[in-house]
Amino acid sequence: MKVVIAPDSFKGSLSAREAAQAMAAGVRRAWPQAQIVLLPLADGGEGTAEALTAATGGRLVEHAVTGPLGETVQAIYGLLGTDGGRAVVEMAQAAGLTLVPEGSRDPRLTTTFGVGELIQAALDTGVREIVVGLGGSATNDGGAGAMQALGVRFLDRLGKPLPWGGAALSRLARIDLDNFIFPSNQVRVIAASDVRNPLIGPDGASAVYGPQKGANAEMVAQLDAALTQYAEILKRDLGCDVAGLPGAGAGGGLGAAMSAFLHAEFRPGIDVVLDAAGFEATARGADWILTGEGRIDRQTLSGKTISGLLSRSRTLGVPVLAFGGSVDQDALEDLSAQGLIGAIPLVAREVTLTQAMQEPARVLEDAVANALVRLPTSSS
Repeated sequence: MKVVIAPDSFKGSLSAREAAQAMAAGVRRAWPQAQIVLLPLADGGEGTAEALTAATGGRLVEHAVTGPLGETVQAIYGLLGTDGGRAVVEMAQAAGLTLVPEGSRDPRLTTTFGVGELIQAALDTGVREIVVGLGGSATNDGGAGAMQALGVRFLDRLGKPLPWGGAALSRLARIDLDNFIFPSNQVRVIAASDVRNPLIGPDGASAVYGPQKGANAEMVAQLDAALTQYAEILKRDLGCDVAGLPGAGAGGGLGAAMSAFLHAEFRPGIDVVLDAAGFEATARGADWILTGEGRIDRQTLSGKTISGLLSRSRTLGVPVLAFGGSVDQDALEDLSAQGLIGAIPLVAREVTLTQAMQEPARVLEDAVANALVRLPTSSS
């Protein structure tokens, strides 16, 4: 019997790799004879660099960059495969929400400057393709900070450079590209994301994701107005209309900069990872696929890891069982329609949230073992 274990991270408790190992331990307890294949996944957010590097036999590189609050942080990017021709940059490494303490979260001020520094570090190795994961950001600066790191100057009406942060974009009057050199004709850029939100408006970066980053209603309005000004100047100076572009709002608007300045191709992050991992070849002939993430809810339906996994698994005829820190029952009907056999919550009558957070690997292992003893050992 073959079991493919393909979870995303359980945010705040387990990386995708750690989750896969805990799930594998549970499988061994229930089905000792099973052939187990570990395939940690990500969808463009946290863990994307590690997942893609592992899937391609590449290596991670540590690099000191500017963090979202202007401090120095140690970040990683990945060189994929063995030929050195491709790289992955994960914005969460340089501008992630987990890098900002809750009491300091203010998306009017946080910057993506470090993301640009990671992109430059990857460029300096001579790569021909860069995947940029757009998830998990603490920022709402439209990617302006990342482009500043690459030489773009964003100027006010007096010709002075704008400071970092999304709020400053309300004063944007002109974009200066004199010092911006990016070899777009030589380097392909893929923007990997699990969202398709536009840059501005009620479904845009500020309104939908700003509150998660510390913005109140007044801040959201301020940030949306600033990104509106940004979009207008991008259209005038670069000829790129990003205001309503699907995916431009990803990463606090980093998607807009990826399109306008780097001419990026947008792809669902989970598809990028599944393709790199050779998912179809790995999962073909499997009896079960086990997956999971921190919370299974309606957002899971929209480009997240489990949704993308279900789409691929259906064509192979392999059943999928999911585990989540919590499971929204309202989402299960739609997930079942996509082919999900079941979704098992880790926090249940026998396990409290405190226990699950204190011993996440043990709780996940136990949940898998207990679930599998009740399942057939073959999908046929």
